[in-house]
Amino acid sequence: MTKAKILFHKCLQDAQELGSNDEYMVSRVFFSIQLPDKQIDGLCTDIKQSAGDKFEGGVLEVGPPQNLKDVNLDYMAFRDLVEKYYRSLVGSSGSGIKISGNCSNIRMFNNTFAMPMTAEIEVEQSSNVAW
Repeated sequence: MTKAKILFHKCLQDAQELGSNDEYMVSRVFFSIQLPDKQIDGLCTDIKQSAGDKFEGGVLEVGPPQNLKDVNLDYMAFRDLVEKYYRSLVGSSGSGIKISGNCSNIRMFNNTFAMPMTAEIEVEQSSNVAW
């Protein structure tokens, strides 16, 4: 296993073009992975959340990283980091949009948050990685 850095770049929150509807909010997080010998850019993952669910504690479905080849990472660790990044942007503790008080029916579509965050994760490099 090798230590790597996930470099979160931005989040497109509740994007209609990604399939958001009255039932679900779909967001996409864009990031890179920095390995000791190279950096892999152009990566993303989708997040699905029930519409109207709380940003702070609502259930998030985090998909596997898209466009990632030849690198295997611990999905649960990855999922936790993506969730931490997302929740740092939106909600009562969000630095992008702070939502607090008795505001249970607020919904804003197609918000882009360009806020970087860096996190460490262990990865395994190989030529036969499959998700």
